[in-house]
Amino acid sequence: MTAKEQSTRGTRKVMEGKVVSTSANKTITIEVMRLTQHPLYRKTIRIRKKFYVHDENNEANVGDKVEVMGTRPLSKTKCWRLIRVTEHAPTE
Repeated sequence: MTAKEQSTRGTRKVMEGKVVSTSANKTITIEVMRLTQHPLYRKTIRIRKKFYVHDENNEANVGDKVEVMGTRPLSKTKCWRLIRVTEHAPTE
């Protein structure tokens, strides 16, 4: 993708999450965690949500932290693609 293409396409949503599954081919499942306040009790709670991400080269592994970007729908549930692996999981 060239610089000209990026400027005409506009900005896209970018998220960071942790890989929880790599069982499908070219697809990973990530978990994004965010903190929010309970509307009534004002306690800070953790909200977890899972997203399906397109991983063209199968480069992410379980436990890795990854950066993903929104894209056109690639399947019924998949509309994110992998940008890069920001942190690899410790190997045993």
